[in-house]
Amino acid sequence: MIQTIRKAWGIPELRKKILFTLLILVIYRVGSAIPVPYVNVDALKFYLDNMGTTILGLYNVMSGGAFASATVFAMGIQPYINSSIIIQLLTVAIPALERMQREGGEEGKRKIQSITRYSTVAIAVLQALGYYFIMKSQGILTDQSIWAALVIMVSFVAGSSFLMWLGEQCNEFGVGNGISMILFAGIISRVPSMISQIYSQIVAGNLFWPWAIVIAVGILLLVILIVFVSDAERRIPVQYAKRQVGRRMYGGQTSNLPMKVNMSGVLPVIFAQSIASIPATIGAFLPAPAEGSFWAGLLNAIDTKSVLYLVIYFILIIGFSYFYASIQFNPVEIANNLKRNGGFIPGFRPGKPTSDFIARVLSKITLFGAIYLGVVAILPLLADKFSQMSIGIGGTSVIIVVGVALETVQALENQMLMRQYKGFLE
Repeated sequence: MIQTIRKAWGIPELRKKILFTLLILVIYRVGSAIPVPYVNVDALKFYLDNMGTTILGLYNVMSGGAFASATVFAMGIQPYINSSIIIQLLTVAIPALERMQREGGEEGKRKIQSITRYSTVAIAVLQALGYYFIMKSQGILTDQSIWAALVIMVSFVAGSSFLMWLGEQCNEFGVGNGISMILFAGIISRVPSMISQIYSQIVAGNLFWPWAIVIAVGILLLVILIVFVSDAERRIPVQYAKRQVGRRMYGGQTSNLPMKVNMSGVLPVIFAQSIASIPATIGAFLPAPAEGSFWAGLLNAIDTKSVLYLVIYFILIIGFSYFYASIQFNPVEIANNLKRNGGFIPGFRPGKPTSDFIARVLSKITLFGAIYLGVVAILPLLADKFSQMSIGIGGTSVIIVVGVALETVQALENQMLMRQYKGFLE
């Protein structure tokens, strides 16, 4: 990775792209440190520290801590991510959107992107409204007038919209995926505070230093596992029949159909965590029940460190992994495309036998990928449970950070390869 970045830095055009990407990240971090007016930041941080196991805690992690500080970029890039997921699901459910995406070409893609932008603003307005009423109900606001409410919500919506624009600019003039880079910067910014927290616990005697070594080795092994699975794929051999067009012979070559082990990325983990945290989130907003009562036992059972939560979380990850795999990879469509182009899988007749074989392979590798996601997501929670401390970074964050790093390096390598071919042709 370091060697790739050094080589890319030596190419003037790529150096400009890298510097532009770094400028985008600096702007993001500066905006994440500018608080909106009329908010008691200390009271908000204290409140969200107690809500760290809820959906609000997930938002705070994804925003790099800006959510707990009520900054201009407090809502981060979450509205855009939610909008993209919703539009992706609607594309499968609504035939008009599906035709627009498949048959519309570049114009169809632009329309889908435009719909996603407008949806992002709408979701940002709803989230800003909910965020404001949470702060108002907890007495965190220093001014509860209509003007203060308008300033706070407009600042949040403008911040999310500006981040969406920054991400698109990074896609066009920078390196890698702009939205992913912003997420990456937000999560990485929490690493120094995580290290400081672990060190302070060691000094205070609340954590033995061997536990810190075990945690560091565990995170390193987790990163190695993620790198290994991210590049893993099942390659199904495909042969193309020879056909003669005029005096020329076409086809006859052998290719393969790659199927990634983890083709759904981190989305199943994000959705599963959001849904599994709903009971704990609802319980956090209700008055605390008396110790030893039924409701107190129920809240302990649905807590994010309970065994029941871990089991439900794991099952939801597997379910969403299969759901996203079925959306992104259609065996019937793949089999029809192979048949239309004269391709076939050795040992299977074109048509339904081919699609059934692809579906069986998809089911097997999706199960392995789902178990991998579940293990990566639950291991940090188990470490928190048995070490009696908060690591401050979850499996979702590790997957995002490692995935974005690999994706960025791959983008740099592709850019350098394109320039080598360009120089050869010239």
